[in-house]
Order: sequence, then C-alpha cells, then structure tokens
Amino acid sequence: MKIHQEIQERHTLAVLVDNEPGILARIAGLFSGRGYNIESLTVTDVSEDESVSRITIVTSASAHVMEQIIAQLDRLVPVHKVTDLTALGPHVERELALLKVVGTGDHRIEALRLADVYRARVVDATTSSFVFEVTGGSEKIDKFVELMREVGLIEVARTGVVAISRGKEAA
Repeated sequence: MKIHQEIQERHTLAVLVDNEPGILARIAGLFSGRGYNIESLTVTDVSEDESVSRITIVTSASAHVMEQIIAQLDRLVPVHKVTDLTALGPHVERELALLKVVGTGDHRIEALRLADVYRARVVDATTSSFVFEVTGGSEKIDKFVELMREVGLIEVARTGVVAISRGKEAA
C-alpha cells in the first residue's frame, strides 16, 4: 500500500483587507486553528484614506491545502482579495534585517568585510559594536545572519517578507 504524501511548497500570499481592529487576529487564528504555520507576516495600510491594508503572508503547504487556505481567507468578511503571488508567477520579494554585532580586533574587521560582501550598511557604530542593515531575499538574509553568528552576532530584528508581482497587473 502506497502512502500518498503531498509536496509542501512555499507560497507568498497578498491579502487586501479592511483596516479594522481584530482582522489580523482573525487571519492568524484561521491559520493556527487549522494547524497552518505562518513563516512571515507583514502588514501596512495601502489606501490614501488608510481604510485598506495589505497583509503579506509566507507559508508552506501542499497545493490542496493552499487552495483551502485561500478559500477560507476569501470567506472572511473584511477580506477584499487574496492573491497567491507564487502561483501568479514572477514576483519580487525582499526583507530587511538589522543585526547587532559585538567584537574587536579580527572579529571587527571580518564583520566589516562580510558586510561589504553582502552590501550591508553600517547604521550605528561604537568602538565595540556595529548595527548592520541588510536587505534582499530571505536566503541572503539567512546566510548573512549565519555568517555574523561566527563573528559576534548578539541580536537580530527582521521585517518579514514584502512582495509584489512583476508586470503591469496588480495583486
């Protein structure tokens, strides 16, 4: 007997919602109540009068489960539109991270060298620490964080993924 296991794929969703109290909690509850994990979540208002927000959610699921997630999100009353940017096709994803690195001597020199390679900017510096700002895809950020751990990383803050479709169509 073969057990059929669906392949989990990473998906980036753009969800347009009314900007009202509790909507984020309702969406997070929809995910957690059904055992779906949210890997990244960002929210911002996108209308001139601040009445509509865009929620960008990164999650991993099988094609079948992704259909269910989208259908359940579409059923929430304040949700205007749900777009699976991954299924839509080419899109741009970026993330920003701030990293605090402590060190002196060779560790300090290596931190600066790595920051240069990853095009990270120094946004704060003392004689014993740096705060670096780095932007790019999640994989780039993950690798930069991993390398900085070896030279004195003590703190990380990340924005989460923001994404937008390519071309003239809006999500």
